Amino acid sequence: MDEGNRRSVAAGKREKQVSADGENERLDDLTIGDIKGILPHRYPMLMVDRIVDITRGGGAVGVKNVTVNEPFFEGHFPQMPVMPGVLIIEAMAQTAAAYTAYADGVDTEGKVVLFMGVDRAKFRRPVTPGDQLRIHVTVTNRRPPVWKYEAKAMVDGKLVAEAAFGAMLTEPK
Repeated sequence: MDEGNRRSVAAGKREKQVSADGENERLDDLTIGDIKGILPHRYPMLMVDRIVDITRGGGAVGVKNVTVNEPFFEGHFPQMPVMPGVLIIEAMAQTAAAYTAYADGVDTEGKVVLFMGVDRAKFRRPVTPGDQLRIHVTVTNRRPPVWKYEAKAMVDGKLVAEAAFGAMLTEPK
């Protein structure tokens, strides 16, 4: 999908807003098709399947269904498949990027989102095939082109990972 289509998917979804009460406005959920219209990531690096519970100015929840067919399980680890922590952080970042582009109407055409740093990352429990990651993301600071976030990844209501991170929207070099 080209960049113009990415923008139009996000804009089209924003037109279907449920309420107009300002900062905590509830927005429609994003399907995998919507996410692919916003993010440039594709298999095997697309780490979020759906984004739900989206509120403008509040945050969102990314959903990643972890299956045994994930390519990283072949080598991490064959005797005990565990989702790499760095990919859990990537799922957090993708949820944050899609949320920001969608909820804030950020034009990402021709631009890339880059990590600026990851702080306070902690991994509490392993994530294994059959788990559903629910990634709770909130914006803690917003000064475009820089955003800061906090995220918690949960499986069955239990904390599996958490981190704070920053990202910047920039022109590719």
